[in-house]
Amino acid sequence: MASPKTIEIVTATVPVLEEHGTAITTVFYQNMFNKHPELLDIFNETNQKLGRQQTALATTVLAAAKHLEKLETLLPQVTQISHKHRALQILPEHYPIVGEHLIGAIKEVLGEAANDDIIDAWTEAYDEIADVFIQLEKNMYEQEMWEGFAAFKVVEKSAAATDIAAFTVVLVNDDSENNEQTIDLSKLNLTAGQYITVKTDPKDSDHAALRHYSLYSTSTDKGIQFAVRRDNRNEHYGLVSNHLHDEVEAGDTILLSAPAGDFALNQELINQNDIPLVLMSAGVGVTPILSMLEAQVKANPKRPIIWVYACQNQAHHAFETQVNELLATAENVEKHIFYFDSNQILNEAWLAKLPQPADIYVCGSMPFMESMIDGLMTLDHGVDSVHYEPFGPKMSLELS
Repeated sequence: MASPKTIEIVTATVPVLEEHGTAITTVFYQNMFNKHPELLDIFNETNQKLGRQQTALATTVLAAAKHLEKLETLLPQVTQISHKHRALQILPEHYPIVGEHLIGAIKEVLGEAANDDIIDAWTEAYDEIADVFIQLEKNMYEQEMWEGFAAFKVVEKSAAATDIAAFTVVLVNDDSENNEQTIDLSKLNLTAGQYITVKTDPKDSDHAALRHYSLYSTSTDKGIQFAVRRDNRNEHYGLVSNHLHDEVEAGDTILLSAPAGDFALNQELINQNDIPLVLMSAGVGVTPILSMLEAQVKANPKRPIIWVYACQNQAHHAFETQVNELLATAENVEKHIFYFDSNQILNEAWLAKLPQPADIYVCGSMPFMESMIDGLMTLDHGVDSVHYEPFGPKMSLELS
């Protein structure tokens, strides 16, 4: 545990972090990538450009500064981030690199205000925080379903919506990065809400690119199934999503790390029928929510289900047939569809119609997530009853 003096100094710097946090993390990433360009193979360039990664790191650093004396209170958030780290294959040897450049960025941004006592305190604090991540991730690596990135063959690719491709892949055992490992897909214990991580080498990039994509089913009868939205909105060109849409076809091989994530159904409620399950999503955010619907109706079709889905229009309505088939097997269902092009808006006024208590799961774009979570919190749905998976750095969006 950090020394009392370190805790006192770091806690005192919270106002400074609140004011300069994003500036510090921006300088941190710039300097680290300049010295270690190989790390660009790990970090998402899109989140860098949009400022999401900087915001997420600043939020994490600030939270750690506030709770350094009792870091265990941050365990849920640390666990979420650690799942991402394990999926990206971030290893213990990466942490000293991050520490060096984070402390360096604090000195650079704060200048003379960052005296030796502050730098020493933050160095000790960072080491304490890094050790928490390293130990937690050690357990995750020991439990991962396979090591590193293994080769998978695409056996099926189909359109789930006009901008969403659904992939089914099977293992190529003799072409994995660790040829000694064997993976029996039929014995994989996939959890609804998990994601896999795809490692690609797009022709439009000088670096490898890694992206997380959610499983839309936990069944492995045909292989591992995930979905990818072509990300070309708001003048942005999705490097990996366009590569997967345009360059990868059935018969091609891609690299995947083992499924990860803690966005999962509350198993204590799945067999109870007095608290309804509310599944809310927008666009490709339906992917993990669909797997949860599948899990719920298989385990207990009697539980009340409220299905809420929003997208641009009918052409963008993803997995409509699969959803309707699963809902047809449930005994107590409400289904609500919102098409933005038809001015069907999912807002706080509509959220007020949801029953309380309810077990709520939300997934979609960052603006969608922010709107839904803000609305649900305003309506006094407790933090413990609202579960979410944003498509972006997790700590850039927090329940309050």
